[in-house]
Amino acid sequence: MSLTSEERILKTLRHEEVDRIPTFEWFVDKKVIEAIYPGLSYQEFVYKADHDAICVDLNYKSEELEPHIYRDEWGIVKQDTGESHTYPIDGPLKTMRDFEKYEPPDPHAPERYLTLESELKAHQGKKAIILHLNDVFSIPSRLMGFEHFLMTLIEDPNLIEGIIEMCVEVNLKMADEAVKRGVKIIYTGDDFAHQLSPMVSPSHFKKIFFPPLCKVMGGYKDRGLYIIKHTDGEIMPLIDMIVESGIDCLDPIDPTAGMDLAEIKNKYGQRIALKGNVDCAQTLTFGSVEETIAESKKCIRIGGPGGGYIFSSGNSIHSGVKPENYIAMMDTFRKYCNYPIQV
Repeated sequence: MSLTSEERILKTLRHEEVDRIPTFEWFVDKKVIEAIYPGLSYQEFVYKADHDAICVDLNYKSEELEPHIYRDEWGIVKQDTGESHTYPIDGPLKTMRDFEKYEPPDPHAPERYLTLESELKAHQGKKAIILHLNDVFSIPSRLMGFEHFLMTLIEDPNLIEGIIEMCVEVNLKMADEAVKRGVKIIYTGDDFAHQLSPMVSPSHFKKIFFPPLCKVMGGYKDRGLYIIKHTDGEIMPLIDMIVESGIDCLDPIDPTAGMDLAEIKNKYGQRIALKGNVDCAQTLTFGSVEETIAESKKCIRIGGPGGGYIFSSGNSIHSGVKPENYIAMMDTFRKYCNYPIQV
């Protein structure tokens, strides 16, 4: 059985039989790419490394406020740290009056989808094209600034609910545009937790965030999309709600937060697919090649049998990952990824 990368991921998300475990990363830092394959673009690296997906963000305009400080179309102010992701430092919404006057980015703007259209034209059918959208936490918290967002959650939950509802509606309209262009898989990158616990209590999550989470995930499913839900951190107090919201796959089963791949596969592996769990905060960054090989084998041995598993790091291949460790991780994957799994 020989499958295309897109077929391999779609079948894995449906828990159907595949030839081998699929693999991809949300991003591979350009410094790591340059160290392994000098001169290659991200897209060229995906083919060279035999990843199964190309991940795409929508296009947003930004204006420079001062050196290394930018404001995007949402009005979120971000600092360019020199890494692949900017750091949000402030947002435009502090009060209900701010929210009543606020206009979100136009979800139907044609320029929003130029990169997506280019990637689909070049790679669809050969690689899965996975679009980054959002659900209920990242954009609302950044629109307010994180500390103010948490305070307002207690002091004015109606304002938080209104902002979340607005973000859900905008993302569902962007999903409409994505589906028209041929997108089949999306991932939502909203983190709900840090290493020790969720960022909000389970009771607050159930009351404020869970209903719109079900709405946005249900909306994506109604549009025929497959959903990979990304959230770092210790999400066990929230995991039943996350699974119940209708996702197809959970990522990254964060090992630095103590997330146990075997426990989660045993409890939820018949309902959802799983992705990740190779520690990119410690093992890939500070560990040895031998430790990387052992951890990669462990993830394949636990995640692979029975299908429904996508091999990857526990977040991404960031700039601190040792190139030799990432090479060892992928060499180990290629050695043991074929079904039936024999590690």
